[in-house]
Amino acid sequence: MAKEKFETKLESAKKILETLMDPEITLENSVKAYEKGMTELNNAQKILEDAQIKIQKIKTGQ
Repeated sequence: MAKEKFETKLESAKKILETLMDPEITLENSVKAYEKGMTELNNAQKILEDAQIKIQKIKTGQ
Protein backbone atom coordinates (compact mmCIF):
# COMPACT_ATOMS: atom_id res chain seq x y z
CA MET A 1 0.00 0.00 0.00
CA ALA A 2 1.41 3.36 -0.99
CA LYS A 3 2.02 5.84 1.77
CA GLU A 4 -0.54 8.62 1.66
CA LYS A 5 0.49 12.23 1.65
CA PHE A 6 0.15 14.56 4.62
CA GLU A 7 -2.17 16.83 2.65
CA THR A 8 -4.41 13.90 1.74
CA LYS A 9 -4.79 12.98 5.40
CA LEU A 10 -5.69 16.55 6.34
CA GLU A 11 -8.22 16.80 3.53
CA SER A 12 -9.82 13.55 4.65
CA ALA A 13 -10.02 14.84 8.24
CA LYS A 14 -11.67 18.05 7.00
CA LYS A 15 -14.32 16.07 5.13
CA ILE A 16 -14.99 13.99 8.22
CA LEU A 17 -15.38 17.18 10.27
CA GLU A 18 -17.98 18.39 7.77
CA THR A 19 -19.81 15.09 8.22
CA LEU A 20 -19.75 15.50 12.00
CA MET A 21 -21.24 18.97 11.71
CA ASP A 22 -24.31 17.59 9.91
CA PRO A 23 -27.23 17.94 12.36
CA GLU A 24 -28.87 14.85 10.81
CA ILE A 25 -25.97 12.46 11.61
CA THR A 26 -26.81 9.59 13.92
CA LEU A 27 -24.88 8.98 17.11
CA GLU A 28 -23.52 5.72 15.75
CA ASN A 29 -22.31 7.35 12.54
CA SER A 30 -20.83 10.29 14.42
CA VAL A 31 -18.80 7.95 16.62
CA LYS A 32 -17.54 6.07 13.56
CA ALA A 33 -16.67 9.32 11.79
CA TYR A 34 -14.90 10.63 14.90
CA GLU A 35 -12.81 7.47 15.16
CA LYS A 36 -11.86 7.66 11.49
CA GLY A 37 -11.08 11.36 11.79
CA MET A 38 -8.80 10.81 14.77
CA THR A 39 -7.02 8.03 12.90
CA GLU A 40 -6.46 10.35 9.92
CA LEU A 41 -5.15 13.12 12.18
CA ASN A 42 -2.86 10.72 14.04
CA ASN A 43 -1.49 9.45 10.72
CA ALA A 44 -0.95 13.04 9.52
CA GLN A 45 0.87 13.81 12.78
CA LYS A 46 3.14 10.78 12.26
CA ILE A 47 3.97 11.91 8.71
CA LEU A 48 4.77 15.39 10.04
CA GLU A 49 6.98 14.00 12.80
CA ASP A 50 8.86 11.81 10.30
CA ALA A 51 9.46 14.86 8.10
CA GLN A 52 10.74 16.84 11.07
CA ILE A 53 13.17 14.04 11.96
CA LYS A 54 14.48 13.97 8.38
CA ILE A 55 14.95 17.74 8.39
CA GLN A 56 16.79 17.61 11.71
CA LYS A 57 19.11 14.90 10.38
CA ILE A 58 19.87 17.02 7.31
CA LYS A 59 20.62 20.04 9.49
CA THR A 60 22.97 18.08 11.73
CA GLY A 61 24.63 16.28 8.81
CA GLN A 62 23.72 12.77 9.90
